[in-house]
Amino acid sequence: MSGQFEGRTVVVTGGSSGIGLAAAKAFAAAGARRIYITGRRQAALEAAAEEIGASAQAVQADAGDVAALGRLEKAITANGDRIDVLFANAGIAEKNRLGETSEADFDRTFDVNVKGVFFTVQSLLPVLADGAAVVLNASIVSGKGMPDLSLYSASKAAVRSLARSFASDLRARRIRVNAVSPGVTKTPILETGLKMSAEEFEGFSQYVAEAAPAGRVADPIEIAAAVLFLASPAASYVNGVELAVDGGLAQV
Repeated sequence: MSGQFEGRTVVVTGGSSGIGLAAAKAFAAAGARRIYITGRRQAALEAAAEEIGASAQAVQADAGDVAALGRLEKAITANGDRIDVLFANAGIAEKNRLGETSEADFDRTFDVNVKGVFFTVQSLLPVLADGAAVVLNASIVSGKGMPDLSLYSASKAAVRSLARSFASDLRARRIRVNAVSPGVTKTPILETGLKMSAEEFEGFSQYVAEAAPAGRVADPIEIAAAVLFLASPAASYVNGVELAVDGGLAQV
């Protein structure tokens, strides 16, 4: 992908760690002129921006806070930029047990994973360039029924649906919208969100090694590579799809 995004302006929400950070670094390596990254914690954002390099601009914004998303749009406008690529990546993953799930649990997951994605795209429409590429981060769990993950799975199914609808909504502006659906990926969210201990992750990794034809969990850079493909001219006739990047776990 070297040079594929030369001179382009990119937005990556949730860009301070995991898949978002890997994607932002990959866009930088591919020549992006400016990369806006968002996240909730300023210190983590600043550290990520340093990793990404001179093209990075950190904007503190919680994906579940519509007002904060408005600040992102204002920052982009203030620089006179138009967005060529939007990777709506920010999301949370938390377990919930049916019968013990509170309304607050429900609202927290859907506020970030669904409302956040919807209003990220909507709030940035005025600064999205015609012909831009939008990639939404879904998950293979959108099509699987897994124990203690009903909220997360349903929220990601909604993200998959949004990709289809947005692709139709934005056809007049030639803006492509696709979803990437990662499988099990080694990111901080496994520990901070799903609260997996090192031993639990090791056991889960062994399960994935046996269940997925690829025989292992993914590295964030492998998901980032798929994001860059969907955002690139190589995918110019790809629109409204879900690209599963899961080593075959949910595919075979």
